[in-house]
Amino acid sequence: MKKIFDKNETLFSILVIIIYLVSNSIFLDKFDMFSWQTMTLNICLSLFILLFIYIFKLWDYFNLKKIPNPKKFLYFIPLFILMSINLWGGIKIDNSLSEIIFYMVSMLFVGFLEEIIFRGFLFKMLEKDSLNVAILVSSLTFGVGHIINLFTGADPFFTILQIIYATATGYLFAIIVVKGKSLWPCIITHSIVNALSVFAVNNTFTSIVSPIVLTIIPLFYAFYLNKRIN
Repeated sequence: MKKIFDKNETLFSILVIIIYLVSNSIFLDKFDMFSWQTMTLNICLSLFILLFIYIFKLWDYFNLKKIPNPKKFLYFIPLFILMSINLWGGIKIDNSLSEIIFYMVSMLFVGFLEEIIFRGFLFKMLEKDSLNVAILVSSLTFGVGHIINLFTGADPFFTILQIIYATATGYLFAIIVVKGKSLWPCIITHSIVNALSVFAVNNTFTSIVSPIVLTIIPLFYAFYLNKRIN
């Protein structure tokens, strides 16, 4: 079965990306991120990919393993800063308990899905031809992919800011995968940032400062990893 995947990896990777984007667009248009329907969708998509990885024994291939020496990565302290960004402006609770749970669970799985898609399937597909192209394309597609938020009524200006800092974060995540051979730090960081966004307070501070921090920290941390780790 592994040979089937190897022969059709590009086609399969493209199909996974299309299925994720189209299905979430449809569900977000009909429901929202606070619905059990959207949560169920992302859980099912995640289980499908995990089952696929298990059947084809691709855990190591997609770098689903721990980093052997976290000390070289400064114990991922910059990632902890990124995880807390949505709480810097305060905490708000505007939804019911069930809506918050649906949202957080859904976004946790979205973090996993987007990492396994952009730093897993897409990255591995491109890496065979060029590592630099894999880093560039996976970073850009991860950032530009957030343009989908415009279809949910997001403000165009802040969507552009999101694309910028998402691209910077995508670049950092790609460097972590290349240097550490592990996708888990990216999955955990991405998932927690997503999940805690339900409590984020939208004000001048969070709208301006947060995008700047989410751009600067990933770029400086990626620069450090590039210099310090072979």
